[in-house]
Amino acid sequence: MRRATVVGVGAVLALAAVAASSVEEAAAPDEAGTRPMPDFLDRGLWRVFTHLDRRTRLDVHDVSGRDRRVLWPPRWQVCTQYPAAGTALDRRTTAVIGVVRKGETCPPRVRDARR
Repeated sequence: MRRATVVGVGAVLALAAVAASSVEEAAAPDEAGTRPMPDFLDRGLWRVFTHLDRRTRLDVHDVSGRDRRVLWPPRWQVCTQYPAAGTALDRRTTAVIGVVRKGETCPPRVRDARR
């Protein structure tokens, strides 16, 4: 029984390693060292932190007009992003993300400006 469990766990770990390496290859920088900016609109802020390179400069602010501090990223959703999705990011680029609390709607001025 123990042997079957060990083999099963080993197989799961091997599959996880293959999946992680394929994700890294897809997001690998090109020859110039740039990566494309993902599309974060209407997604959770946590996705921004997990999908951007750790060296990317990031400016996150509340666009609701209440000027709240963003302390817990899983509770916020993205309304605006700069640069636009698909734009090349390099080390000099600062990603600017506008957010509101989950459950709130993006202000009309922000919705109209981003489309």
